Amino acid sequence: MAKPPPPPARTQQIAEAPAHTGTTNGKGAAPPPVAVVHNLKKPESGDLKPLNFKVDPEFHRQFKSYAASHGISMVELLREGFALVREHRGGI
Repeated sequence: MAKPPPPPARTQQIAEAPAHTGTTNGKGAAPPPVAVVHNLKKPESGDLKPLNFKVDPEFHRQFKSYAASHGISMVELLREGFALVREHRGGI
């Protein structure tokens, strides 16, 4: 089988890119320092943050059932259990 012919030569000149001035990295200007300081604040004490992990279905059923039968939320049960573990093993 014969080779295909090469593509035609370019007749137009490619415009040169502007010289790099060193002020940006191609992604735009960096934000001012005061714009990123807000991420150092601690969350309010009443705010909740998700704690996401997986457990087997039987453990989940038992955990939820225990919390419900004692009239507490699953979060309260987890907090009480964690407090007992820290007390037993040595806390932070």
